[in-house]
Amino acid sequence: YPVVTALDRGDLDALYEAQKRHAPGQLGDNATKDFVLRHVFEIAPELVKQPSDLLRVLLRRHYRGQRIPTDLDERFIQLLRQNNVFEDWPLETLVSDREAFFAFLQERWPIFLDHYAVKEVRGSKCEVRESASNGLAVESHHAPRTTHLIPNLPFDHHDIRVYIDNLFVEGLLHSVPHEHADTLSRTWVGIGVRTVPIEDRSRRLGKLIDSLEASIPAEDAKHTEWFHFARGWAELKKVMSDEDCGLSEEQKAHIKELTRKVDERFLSWVKRRYAGLIQLPPNPPVMVHHIPRFLAYSLLSPQFSTLPSPTKLALLVMDGLALDQWLVVREALASKQPGLRFREQAVFAWIPSLTSVSRQATFAGKAPIFFPNSIQTTDKEPALWAQFWADHGLMPNEVVYLKGLGEGGLEPVSEALSHPKARVAGLVVDKVDKIMHGMEMGTAGMHNQVRQWAKQPYLNTLLDLLLNRGFRVYLTSDHGNIEAEGCGRPSEGAVADLRGERVRIYTDAALRRKIKERFPDALEWGTVGLPEDYLALLAPARRAFVQEKQRTVSHGGVSVEELIVPLIQIDRRGE
Repeated sequence: YPVVTALDRGDLDALYEAQKRHAPGQLGDNATKDFVLRHVFEIAPELVKQPSDLLRVLLRRHYRGQRIPTDLDERFIQLLRQNNVFEDWPLETLVSDREAFFAFLQERWPIFLDHYAVKEVRGSKCEVRESASNGLAVESHHAPRTTHLIPNLPFDHHDIRVYIDNLFVEGLLHSVPHEHADTLSRTWVGIGVRTVPIEDRSRRLGKLIDSLEASIPAEDAKHTEWFHFARGWAELKKVMSDEDCGLSEEQKAHIKELTRKVDERFLSWVKRRYAGLIQLPPNPPVMVHHIPRFLAYSLLSPQFSTLPSPTKLALLVMDGLALDQWLVVREALASKQPGLRFREQAVFAWIPSLTSVSRQATFAGKAPIFFPNSIQTTDKEPALWAQFWADHGLMPNEVVYLKGLGEGGLEPVSEALSHPKARVAGLVVDKVDKIMHGMEMGTAGMHNQVRQWAKQPYLNTLLDLLLNRGFRVYLTSDHGNIEAEGCGRPSEGAVADLRGERVRIYTDAALRRKIKERFPDALEWGTVGLPEDYLALLAPARRAFVQEKQRTVSHGGVSVEELIVPLIQIDRRGE
């Protein structure tokens, strides 16, 4: 029972089918763990006999972002330790820590290229830097920085090569310079070798488009498949926004058609599966209103967390930050503070993807149906945040809430956090939302301005302040945004969120129906999780209720960019 209860609800179907098919009878703890590893997570420890076997298992797991309970990880490591081949491997780190695993691959990639270059550059003076190939620094929350002696990794094994393109294309690994870049760039390792920036970007863009087209989730896909897809989709948006990405007319047409397919498939999936997300367990969180309960578990019930229990928590809600804009922010933060580490997840915003709906749900820790009187405004957020933590046993002086952050000084934050009892902080940074609502230059303009803001000291200083005060920091967003084209303004004079140009809100179903007649492609959204009189009319795909042909950056509707938002734990390496 303890093994089964630790599984995500989504894994129980596979377990049920496996026990029906194999009829294992009553099993003890270890036998149950082995059965679950094999039949639910497709990990057969007895078949992991050499480095390529282990890399294949870990790549499949970490590339998908698969969550495996701690007890099962420990059992897998225990079985691996019986094999002397892995004696020097930091298994406790690599098996459970996704970021550390990709950092491990990134460190080993240049070493592999050196060895590979010897084979490719026949008769040259290419020298393998053996001294570098023996030392490896891998770190995680489990242990301080340590050095392990590991042989050259078999990236060229056929089971490993199938992942290499995607890892570099989706930004999980980064290309590196090499003295024989010209020769290597013409081989299968070329995607991971830095050459001329324009050529690198063009090659990566083509592969990314192909990869995304082949991996659009099915209509009955798990939500985690959309999380994975959204990360690659965000990478595409970021690459496209670069001034010199050099899109050909053919590529532009290809991306336009791909966008149409993604929007169509995602909307179909949302209609079928979105309502089922609301009641899923909050660990790991799937929707923004799960986040407070996830935080409460890690703060007050450490047995539910895979990380050491913190004493203080800070939730940084960056209003309007889309996943592609998070990639821009992350790049800017990392350039200023290379010591920062980002553990990336994703969650769903609420529909309609409006601040008053989704951000309030984030702070309330509950569905919008439970705050019907304040759904048109965000004024009740401090009270909802305080009430959530009061329900979990915290006193008012242990809970902090501040909004309107993003520019100016940090004195209010410093003062609020200096209270000796402060344990939980909810902070709203609304700078990205302000940039969005004044944006006339589309997605590329958003990326440019968000990058400029993130390079300024404010956000780095805020993170320093929180981390120096001992807070575990989580960064998230209440909704994303998209570039949309006007399809005309409804002339109904009814209550609508004027800034959320992708949605109109009505209290009268007949009025909503009448407006839809003029906009037949608009979607009448149900009231799942919403007050009964909160009736949304969502604009069609990539369209907005503004003057025809006018382009705008806005939010409120249903798209991958608006609904799937980042949830990032930020800490410093070695802490």
